[in-house]
Amino acid sequence: MTGNTDLTDFAEDLRVEVNQRLALEPESMNGDMFVRVVGERLMADGALEDLHVCYLRQTGRPSLEVAGYHIGQDGTVLDLVTRATDRGATTVTRSQVDQLFRRAAAFAEACRDGLHRRMEESSPAYDMAQRIHAEWQQLRKVRILLVTDGRTTLDRLDAGTVAGLPATYDVWDITRLHRLATSGRVQEEIVIDLEAMGEVVPVLESPKQSDGYRCLLAVLPGQLLADLYEQHSGRLLQRNVRAYLQARGRVNKEIHTTLRTAPGRFLAYNNGISATATDVAVRTVDGATVLTRLHDLQIVNGGQTTASLHHAATLKADLSDVHVMAKITVVPADMLDELVPRISRYANSQNAIRPADFEANGAFHVGLERVSRAVWAPAVGGATRQTRWYYERVRGQYQVERSRLRGRGQLGRFEQEHPPAQRFGKTDAAKYEMAYLRQPHTVSLGAEKCFHEWTLQCHLDERDEPSVQYFQHLIAKGILFQRIRSRVLGMKLGGYPGQTAAYVMALILERLGGGIDLDLVWRLQSLPSSVATVIPSVTELVRQVIIDPPDSANITEWCKKEACWHSVQQVAWQPPPDLAGLAMAP
Repeated sequence: MTGNTDLTDFAEDLRVEVNQRLALEPESMNGDMFVRVVGERLMADGALEDLHVCYLRQTGRPSLEVAGYHIGQDGTVLDLVTRATDRGATTVTRSQVDQLFRRAAAFAEACRDGLHRRMEESSPAYDMAQRIHAEWQQLRKVRILLVTDGRTTLDRLDAGTVAGLPATYDVWDITRLHRLATSGRVQEEIVIDLEAMGEVVPVLESPKQSDGYRCLLAVLPGQLLADLYEQHSGRLLQRNVRAYLQARGRVNKEIHTTLRTAPGRFLAYNNGISATATDVAVRTVDGATVLTRLHDLQIVNGGQTTASLHHAATLKADLSDVHVMAKITVVPADMLDELVPRISRYANSQNAIRPADFEANGAFHVGLERVSRAVWAPAVGGATRQTRWYYERVRGQYQVERSRLRGRGQLGRFEQEHPPAQRFGKTDAAKYEMAYLRQPHTVSLGAEKCFHEWTLQCHLDERDEPSVQYFQHLIAKGILFQRIRSRVLGMKLGGYPGQTAAYVMALILERLGGGIDLDLVWRLQSLPSSVATVIPSVTELVRQVIIDPPDSANITEWCKKEACWHSVQQVAWQPPPDLAGLAMAP
């Protein structure tokens, strides 16, 4: 009973979070917001690289249904998300799961065959179908994920084919989401059973070190690494400091050349990989120590090597003679966040690494978290109770802190002091900053890429704890972005509200000379009336540019280009005097 009660409570918490987000974006659909909320958790987990939420359902034969998509891994993998919502931890049957997967598979096949030609060009669903059709020739795999607040008896279904491509099916039900949320981890643990895979991997094991970690040295079959990447993809690289950069750099080209022309020399030529695990199992076979199981394997250096091996395997390269040196550091779970980023920093030496590539665990983000817990926002609207803006440096912090509270009184006080609507994370902060820097095309790249650009351009790796004024100004930028987005949604213009909001905010700031009175926005905790008044007219002008890309290009991709911003800058609009009076130095 306790387990079912926990699931029911978690499903209710998830429903509350969705409704709280809907209160900020009342024009959004409940199902879309559910997919967005769960999608954010799956992106933090590494199960998804990114997600464009876009619901489409068409009845007929066959029926089509999909809730979102992403094309990742260098344009070779199509991720489709489908949904079963409002189940409240009740059972989703096997037949219902199969039906949802069939509809998503039928959608993929229809996209391949030109579904977009029968759709309204201004709709986000057209954008989605057109993009998938345009990229189809590069695709090598389809992954379909079902997200649901119901319970199933399934985690994963057997692989198959979709529209002629290899396909996998994955289920994220309320049980699995609850396990992820309550494990105290950002990422669902990866457990690799080498014995079950038929792999014999001898290792040399170090003594336990004074800090509590130990190391194992091994020579791994190249095909094993390729298979692990095929199964777990980016989740293997969650703590890696760089993304796989295709075969563009010198090292990657050499990797591919060696695999093609001299696979037997790969071990000699390649520096190998550095990995971490939270636990391992070994046993003795014929006097040798053999690795049998790995818990939470993370490749912290060698992501390029691993992904290159996988890429070669997809091209039918023979990896039977390929072996890779591996150092595996077994790190206690309570040391992961402190030790693993240092291992990443010191181990990465194959390619030149920019300091910004190390991103999220530096003094700046830790300091921003600390400031957010200390600074009170002004009370507004006649209220006497002040609130705080909660910076969630690690996804799930808010929910974990909330779940530790006992009784309705403590929970009520926490939510009054830290309203869910005032919770924001690293990728949110990046959007606010890059929109304010008048780079709406960067905001349109997506959460993770925008965050990386913010880190890079603003040299966050070199910055110490931000000041209280910086924090207040960041929140003011967030208020501008979020309130503009809400008003754009309220105009019921269709898709692309995030891109539209970024471009509207950037254009207003451009015409104000680059800055606005952020101290005023912080004091008001809202949009100044002069800003709110001009949003509809600016939005109409901006939309004319972003939904009419040159050469009938894909709208989503057009918004990511600096050329789109240059076109928006040509819009004939000037701020009225009362708004111009808010102009400040950027």
